[in-house]
Amino acid sequence: MDITLQGLTKVFTDNKKGKGGQVTAVDHFDFAIPSGKLIGLLGPSGCGKSTALHLISGLHTPTEGRIFFGDEDVTSLPAEKRGVGVVFQHYALYPHLTVMENILFPLENLEGKDRLPKDEMVKRAKNVARMVQLDALLGRRPKELSGGQQQRVAIARALVKHPKVLLMDEPLSNLDARLRLQTREEIRRIQRKAGVTTIFVTHDQEEAMSISDEIVVMKEGKIQQIAPPQTVYDNPANLFVAQFLGTPPINVFRGRVQEGKLMLGGDAVGMLPLQKDGDVIVGIRPEGVIPDAAGPLLGRMDECKSMGREEHVYFTHEAVTGDRVHALVEDPGSLPKAGEVRFSIKPGKMYLFDAQTHQRLYWEIK
Repeated sequence: MDITLQGLTKVFTDNKKGKGGQVTAVDHFDFAIPSGKLIGLLGPSGCGKSTALHLISGLHTPTEGRIFFGDEDVTSLPAEKRGVGVVFQHYALYPHLTVMENILFPLENLEGKDRLPKDEMVKRAKNVARMVQLDALLGRRPKELSGGQQQRVAIARALVKHPKVLLMDEPLSNLDARLRLQTREEIRRIQRKAGVTTIFVTHDQEEAMSISDEIVVMKEGKIQQIAPPQTVYDNPANLFVAQFLGTPPINVFRGRVQEGKLMLGGDAVGMLPLQKDGDVIVGIRPEGVIPDAAGPLLGRMDECKSMGREEHVYFTHEAVTGDRVHALVEDPGSLPKAGEVRFSIKPGKMYLFDAQTHQRLYWEIK
């Protein structure tokens, strides 16, 4: 099922302390979601991603804009008529019901022409339980399941109605790190097998990048960038996107263009012959900083840490906006424990941004 959002906007009235002000949670959202794709809505808390999901589900009514499922305008359609399955952060399973009974519950509440024969309900429930690998646990109750198993019951309950659209709002937030990794892989497998158009809300960039076909990065209710995960990482549209995606985060420097040279403090790290002189912001990914005795970037060694497969090097630089520069290096053995150290910068890992607007400047750095 294709989903099309046209100028989707939601404005809330803030009545706290009698102020009566307005808050725009979703601001003119335009996006077309292809059928069968898994889309990640990504952004910090308060960016409007959950509100956007609730608008699509019908739990909120938009202030402006339209929502289409295929060719059907569902903007004014009640939530129960939209054919959506919703999975929230909290599993909301019925503790006194078995796994089978929890999965069956939505079907048993259908009425009129939508109600199915009992044997068809059971067949559907068993099929979806098999899809989410719960068929051996159908007689258990929620308290007898792990967190990941409970979340799979919630997913099965959403899928059993054969929804047109599956909506997932921070579904992994209550799981520990190892279980979160395992369950997100399960979600991706289940979504591909079911072939249902899915929107996955998260503030965790690693989650979004690992399972999404495309990411929608949001800030203050507005779309910042829409693209496949690797494209967003490799080609951020602005400084916010560059800083939000990436672990460790991107290094940010105060830079300036001077007579065709890109300067970071006193270091000329590249040539920009077509760019006019002035201040810029420079972002360099940690994996783009390479130890090089002849490199243009001069810093002072601060610390070196081994963390599993990765070697983390930290050094100070006069132009960095944070406390120090963070680099991921393959072989830090040649680096001194203290004192001055030089680095070169890997092509394609350094980005320029306008100093005022923070929008990306697409100039070739030589």
